Amino acid sequence: MKKLGFGLMRLPLKDAGDQTSIDLNRFKQMVDVFMERGFTYFDTAYPYHGGASELAFREAVAKRYPRERFTVTDKMPCWDVKKRADLERIFNDQLQKCGVDYFDYYWLHALNKEYVETMDRVDGWGFIVRKKTEGKIRHIGFSFHDDSHLLEQLLKDHPETEFVQLQINYLDWDSPKIESQTCYDLCTRYGKPVIVMEPVKGGSLAKVPQQVEQLFRQQNPEASPASWALRYCASLPNVMMVLSGMSDEQQMDDNTRTMGDFQPLSRDEQTRVRQAAGIIKNAIAIPCTACHYCTDGCPQGICIPEYFSLYNSLQQAKADSPAEQLCAEYQKLAEDNGVASDCIACGQCQGFCPQHIQIIDNLKIVAQAFENR
Repeated sequence: MKKLGFGLMRLPLKDAGDQTSIDLNRFKQMVDVFMERGFTYFDTAYPYHGGASELAFREAVAKRYPRERFTVTDKMPCWDVKKRADLERIFNDQLQKCGVDYFDYYWLHALNKEYVETMDRVDGWGFIVRKKTEGKIRHIGFSFHDDSHLLEQLLKDHPETEFVQLQINYLDWDSPKIESQTCYDLCTRYGKPVIVMEPVKGGSLAKVPQQVEQLFRQQNPEASPASWALRYCASLPNVMMVLSGMSDEQQMDDNTRTMGDFQPLSRDEQTRVRQAAGIIKNAIAIPCTACHYCTDGCPQGICIPEYFSLYNSLQQAKADSPAEQLCAEYQKLAEDNGVASDCIACGQCQGFCPQHIQIIDNLKIVAQAFENR
């Protein structure tokens, strides 16, 4: 199986302000290119696109291709589980929404200390083992968003785990918050293959500072910044799959060409990537990956990731014209969404953020930058 997986978190939209407005026709065309080029792995989840991702998968993949042609991963939304009966209800709903009789891979989703306690209380671990025994799941594991100490405890306590999904990219490799390298090394030591999420860090490593672009072009004038990020992750020996949330046809074409004839990074390329990481760390103001976990329950309807992306771009803008354009984009988004200053500091968003961003404080910064011009 080729190492590129289609992450169904950032699909093309008809309305940028509505995550459920998936452009199904474009998505189908992207799926066809993906499959024609020999890739088979799709990754969806209960909350992606406001609950529309699984349904889109059914329409674009499950209804259009024989079951043996594709593999699909789904995940138990631990935050929605209050009692044991919820596990069965949600799982059956996911099978129906995805249009399949079984999942090739199934994870306990976004485990952290709180969700581990929930899964222990309702026996979530035993549930996915039973579903595997029943033939409803082929492989089990978990995706992870916490520190390395908790990860090692889970690997000790749950040897039934077959795979672990981790956030890994060259920017977070040595991050004390994300601990990508430490977590990767733990999985390797315990013999658990890794599936990589956020290899391009929500697009941050696709649209890089000009200095980084020049650094990469000196080595390979044809390679995109995103291709460097994908190859970095896929070059790690214990990585089984690298997921990419592709939003348009250009990203699909670039990623499948990069990973169709995958070449690991050379020693010189590794050096350039480390140099790039240092430059980018100084350029990114808010390390948001646009996962949208923060937005589903926002009472003000604020499109937090989009505003953070615009702010990051504003910080990198060198001339007045890009700044004016970004302000115009902010105003357009604000027509159908709450503005940053609408934040009531309820804090629900910060509990869901895998990047541990102080969202409330950063929304104040965004409001100051865009609403006082």
